[in-house]
Amino acid sequence: MDKSDRTAVIEKYRTHENDNGSSEVQIALLTSRISELTEHLREHKHDHSTRRGLLKLVGQRRRLLNYLNSEDVNRYRTLVSKLGLRR
Repeated sequence: MDKSDRTAVIEKYRTHENDNGSSEVQIALLTSRISELTEHLREHKHDHSTRRGLLKLVGQRRRLLNYLNSEDVNRYRTLVSKLGLRR
């Protein structure tokens, strides 16, 4: 993920003009990184260090989603539908 991709994700999911670290933005950034690593692992099946990093990112996203769900269910549901997550 290069800087322009990162900026585009932040622009799309931020809650106000100066927002670059809200839960929604963090979850969206993690989701895009998870997607990239998943594609990498489809091609490089034996890259176990990347797989370990991917699992760490998935766990971090899960914790942030749980936090957002406990704080504001409506924001949680909106974000999950925007990102296309199964939950």
